[in-house]
Amino acid sequence: MLERKRRKHTTDVTFVLPGDLPPGPVSVVGTFNDWHPGAHVLEPRTDGMRAVTVALPAKATHSFRYLAAGDYWFDEPAADGHEEGNSRLRT
Repeated sequence: MLERKRRKHTTDVTFVLPGDLPPGPVSVVGTFNDWHPGAHVLEPRTDGMRAVTVALPAKATHSFRYLAAGDYWFDEPAADGHEEGNSRLRT
């Protein structure tokens, strides 16, 4: 799930996943962090989910995927689209 909060020049995007699926640590990697695993690790929330918020430039398109333990890559079903094996997000 994606939560968005638009600001003047950026959009805060919160990437949200269930607290236990998939098991183990999960990070969001993409064009906004040079595809660097571990740069944005999802952390537990009080509602039982886990999430991380990233401020992204407004009026841009970003590619991303999730990376879980065991080199398990997966996409975001609620993304704005999917292209070339990646989830796409427009801010």
